[in-house]
Amino acid sequence: MVIHFNVDGHLACGHKGEQLSASKELNRVKCRSCRNTDAFKQARKDQRNAARRTARKAKTSHGPTNWRAEWIERLTAMAGLQRLPRGFSGQAFV
Repeated sequence: MVIHFNVDGHLACGHKGEQLSASKELNRVKCRSCRNTDAFKQARKDQRNAARRTARKAKTSHGPTNWRAEWIERLTAMAGLQRLPRGFSGQAFV
């Protein structure tokens, strides 16, 4: 059975009928005509971008500027004097 893409109460491909099945879930749409419409392609793009935004938020939740403090702690925990890398205010030993 072919499932059409439903946009604002209408089918994206323009077919009409009482017995046609339709869905707003993009993965369930099987109608080739619906899949080639601009409305379907835009909805797919919006879904992809939303997924990427949530993935980026998950990645950046660790804190991008926290690596310096972690590196200083790591060098401090090592035995003996350790030189900090360039850019760590004056090349001090830890």
